[in-house]
Amino acid sequence: MQFISPSKGKMRFEEMMADIVDYIRGLPTSAYKVIIGADSQTIQGETHFVTAVIVHRLGKGARYFYRKRTHRKIKSLRQQIFFETSLSLEVGSMVTKALNAAGLEDLKLEIHIDVGNHGDTRDLIREVVGMVVGSGFKAKIKPEAYGASSVADKHTK
Repeated sequence: MQFISPSKGKMRFEEMMADIVDYIRGLPTSAYKVIIGADSQTIQGETHFVTAVIVHRLGKGARYFYRKRTHRKIKSLRQQIFFETSLSLEVGSMVTKALNAAGLEDLKLEIHIDVGNHGDTRDLIREVVGMVVGSGFKAKIKPEAYGASSVADKHTK
């Protein structure tokens, strides 16, 4: 599985996790949030999915990485949102496992879902939040879901 760092380029998952762990250990007295968010966009008959991993050093900046996947065009908004959420959950479990192995099990992940109380996605909130919470993660929706609506969205185009 390959991720992209805006500053370091392409990285394997293991390299990304080593970078994240080094970043956290570089300033261990800071508070951190690890956020996973996904977004998608359909362009020319294909749906592009981006999953972002953000490490926020609270009050002192952040680093992020993302992975892009392309699928045949997905016409149903419901199916698109569920697929985005499942991609976030897949990456979230892998990141949690890697953080636990590095002795950082106290860091809790947030999954940012690209749904909100306004617009076509409002009817899906309960189901996708249930998916995330049922998987053991904290769920955030718009406008608090900047991992999906800002970071991942930036790379879907």
